[in-house]
Amino acid sequence: MAKKVIYYSDPLNDDFAGNHITTKPVGKDFPFLHKSFWWNIWSFFIYYFVAIPLVFIICKVYLGLKFENKKNMRKVGKSGCFLYGNHTRSLDAVLPAMAAFPKRGYIVANPDAVSIPGLRNLVQLIGCIPLPTELKAFPGFLEALETRCREGACVGIFPEAHIWPFYTGVRPFVGTSFRYPVRLDVPVVAMATTYRKRRGLFFWAKRPGMTVTFSEPMYPNHSLSPRAAQEDLRQRAYEFMCRVTGRGDNVEYIRYERQSPAASE
Repeated sequence: MAKKVIYYSDPLNDDFAGNHITTKPVGKDFPFLHKSFWWNIWSFFIYYFVAIPLVFIICKVYLGLKFENKKNMRKVGKSGCFLYGNHTRSLDAVLPAMAAFPKRGYIVANPDAVSIPGLRNLVQLIGCIPLPTELKAFPGFLEALETRCREGACVGIFPEAHIWPFYTGVRPFVGTSFRYPVRLDVPVVAMATTYRKRRGLFFWAKRPGMTVTFSEPMYPNHSLSPRAAQEDLRQRAYEFMCRVTGRGDNVEYIRYERQSPAASE
């Protein structure tokens, strides 16, 4: 039984994150890739000795996170890869780090992530790569993605873009972000978040626990044009997410109902 009902009108653009952050531009001068020796040493320390232990506790205790078929992440070998998932919690940003460990995990995020005063450097140290807000910034952004893939890292992307808390389906999403694995010729792993009942003494245990299921690695089809290969990857990832979230054990904590055009006027 759903505890709350949320009404939406546009499945592509409605956002229920409720963070109220004033977005700052991410332009051509933004440092997508820090090449300083000391920055990278500091980033390694913060990531593995501070962020990962903290993320582990948050995921296991607060989110009730469980993985299914995580062994599929190991099948990409030493190659870098892109990880695509449905976006159902603000803390989804930590999933690539948990999924990729002991490999390094990064996340392609909304510019909001680097718009919080005083936190831009911290979120970059632990793996945030913000989307550019200007066309001139894309070369630096793409260089960062290429470098991380070449290093064998996992780059997480949530193609739905907007957060719908505890949503049990998969919203439509465009294939724009799938051009990156096609361009860099690296595999894609899809992950699908579902929810299950759990018990506990603390208030957050009254909410469903997260289960994240991973697909087999998917590779770009080189017999297709780049645009067609991009769409092919999008379709395969989308079908996997829909298949997993469509299982009967997916618990509905918040119900989302479409608002009629007349009601929104």
